[in-house]
Amino acid sequence: MKKQKKTRFIVIALALLPVIISPLAINAYVKFSAKSRIISPHDAAKLNADCILVLGAGVYADGTPSPMLKDRLLQGIDLYFAGASDRLLMSGDHGRKDYDEVNTMKQFAIEKGVPSEKIFMDHAGFSTYESLYRARDVFLARKIIIVTQEYHLYRALYIADALGLDAYGVASDQRQYAGQEYRELREIAARVKDFFQAIVKPHPTFLGETIPVSGDGDVTNDK
Repeated sequence: MKKQKKTRFIVIALALLPVIISPLAINAYVKFSAKSRIISPHDAAKLNADCILVLGAGVYADGTPSPMLKDRLLQGIDLYFAGASDRLLMSGDHGRKDYDEVNTMKQFAIEKGVPSEKIFMDHAGFSTYESLYRARDVFLARKIIIVTQEYHLYRALYIADALGLDAYGVASDQRQYAGQEYRELREIAARVKDFFQAIVKPHPTFLGETIPVSGDGDVTNDK
């Protein structure tokens, strides 16, 4: 009986091995593929990109940005004033009346001295994939600088490349973030999911009329 149980265990383990290895291999591939596109703020300042894409994150009930989002915004604003691009594209979740990442993001940048017309809002950036797809097809950006935390940049840059964007990333890590260990684990699954999304290239939830990022950002205002 012991021998049968051991044999059964070995068979099950061998059957599960590809299930375990494949996600880890995809995760490693996504990170390796994007690593060279993560650059310093100094190098980003020389790019003259179509826009600086700041990816959304949590907003508190009082309308203030979470620490992760605040650091993304500060980095994006610094790049704007350094001359990396004269356009900011704030992309996040504004799918409900009672939750609005992008107006919080735009208002934060205005308070730091960025002119309103230089700030575009993507109200339907419900995921990293959708933010990048819409940056290309709605806002007609081709050369972009993506700003988010480093762990997130690998996936964002991988998607951007799959969508044909000339994209570079600047990490916005300025502190230790609570719950980061959990985010790192969850990100492995997200990289695997977006690896396949980047192959299939489904349409985002919303597209709509084009809003060239070369124009006036105030056309995206809804307040």
